[in-house]
Amino acid sequence: MRIPVPAAAFALGGSLVLAGLVAPAAAHAADQTQCLSLGVANLYGEFVEGDDTHTPDAEGAVAVGGNADFTGGFSVGQELTPDQVKALPGGNSLVVAGKLTGNNTQVMKGNGVYGSKAEGAVIQAHQGTVGQGRSPIDFAAEFAKLRAASAQLAAAPQTAAAKVEAKGKELYLTSGDASFNSFTVSAAVLQGATDIFLKVPAGAVTVVTVTGGSYDQAAARTTGFHLWDEGKKAYVLDDKLQSAHGGAVRAKLLWNFPTATKVVKSSLAAWSGTVLAPNAAFDLGSAAPVNGSVIVKSLTGKGGAETHHYPFTGCLPTVPPTTPPTTPATTPPVVVPTGTPSATTTPTTPGGTGTPSTPPATPGTPGPSVTPGAPGTPSASGTVKPSAGASASPSASASGAAVVPAASASPSAQASAGGDLAHTGSGPVVPLAIGGAVVVAAGGALVLVARRRKAAGQV
Repeated sequence: MRIPVPAAAFALGGSLVLAGLVAPAAAHAADQTQCLSLGVANLYGEFVEGDDTHTPDAEGAVAVGGNADFTGGFSVGQELTPDQVKALPGGNSLVVAGKLTGNNTQVMKGNGVYGSKAEGAVIQAHQGTVGQGRSPIDFAAEFAKLRAASAQLAAAPQTAAAKVEAKGKELYLTSGDASFNSFTVSAAVLQGATDIFLKVPAGAVTVVTVTGGSYDQAAARTTGFHLWDEGKKAYVLDDKLQSAHGGAVRAKLLWNFPTATKVVKSSLAAWSGTVLAPNAAFDLGSAAPVNGSVIVKSLTGKGGAETHHYPFTGCLPTVPPTTPPTTPATTPPVVVPTGTPSATTTPTTPGGTGTPSTPPATPGTPGPSVTPGAPGTPSASGTVKPSAGASASPSASASGAAVVPAASASPSAQASAGGDLAHTGSGPVVPLAIGGAVVVAAGGALVLVARRRKAAGQV
């Protein structure tokens, strides 16, 4: 069937406009799924940059960038699933980059690799292989990323309406955001609590950033972490045998220590959630577990101070940089008289006269590229800042000339590899809407030409 020229023209224009409007929406939806990654560390129950001295076991995988002393017996990976083993680098549930010491180290699931082992050291694999080799993990690179991530999380403001309340020896952290909750607590305040109570919606990601150089639960004699269970309308003391919403709250709970160099867990309490303390020497104590992972500079623990296999499963939102980037000055707009498309008018500099320039962009040419944080880009509130010396869209001058923004001297904004919030402003939609309008106008012109040709007997 032959499609009339007018219909085809309008179909083309309409489809291009729709494509221009739908594409940024799809890109925006994709950006919303971006997460601040903890990298390889999130695959391990113990991820240690330096030395790890620990007994009796870790239910998840263990990766040590320094030496591992498992004297007294140590087992690794009992609670790992086959898919979790497969996701580990080389399938190694135990990685020791340095020397392994211990006469009874058992790798329950997955493989094991070590740089060297002490004389008389014994290591066995039950469902894999174990042997000497090079570490599959670049610990220096991973911890550089982890420190950056920890600092970024610390830069996020506390969630609006979130409360941190001390009631005697009890500390209550309360927030109601269904997706992400951020708390900031000083180590001194946290250390003053014998019991810690957290109330957030089940399924929400929660980050508690603890400020200060050290934190000692043992000094506070902390005895419990209590998580709110909405179904039970009560706080539940977290432990291996019980947890709020079947463990859904602690699975997305992260304790962030960006500046601490020492963290001590109480031997009286099971610590609920994953601990990110990339600069800290972490002491597990001699009893009670961490119901989550520990990502630390060094680790010690003995007796019943285990790490239980409850890996962090939340999507950590990226946060904006604290300092906006420097933006080059933009060029003033070039005016093109509508009656004479080929004529050019060059902006006059103060104290001088205009000089000929290269022909400017004609109406319908894409607008200027933008640099994040520059005028003309969306602000944090989603509004658009006006550009210096130019309006946000082409407008008519007093003489009837169309104002076309000149090309910016800066390159187009590029998506950051990480660390920036997904773009939520309306900036990209404006030039796309303008471009769509131009395409529709072009379609209209095709229709007019077709009608004239038909009238003249050419169609």
